[in-house]
Amino acid sequence: MHVSQIQVPPPTEKSTPPAAEKLEQAFLEEMLKYCGPKSADGAFGGGIGEDQFGSFLTQEYAAVMAAQIDLGFGKRMGLQ
Repeated sequence: MHVSQIQVPPPTEKSTPPAAEKLEQAFLEEMLKYCGPKSADGAFGGGIGEDQFGSFLTQEYAAVMAAQIDLGFGKRMGLQ
C-alpha cells in the first residue's frame, strides 16, 4: 500500500472538554516518546536536526491522535 492510499477518517464531533483533550494529548505524547516512531540512523537519518526537532513531531502526532479518538478522560474527570 502506498502512503498516498492511506485515508484518515475525518474528525468526529467530540464532546470532550478542552481540559480533558489537553490531558489526553499530554498522555499520548508521553506514550509516543517510548512507543512511537524512532529516528533513523545512517545515511537516511535526519541527523542533529531530527534529534532537536523530533519532539515537535511527536507533539503534533499526539495532537492529531487526541483530536481523532476519545480516551474517556473527560468522563473520568467528571467534566462530561
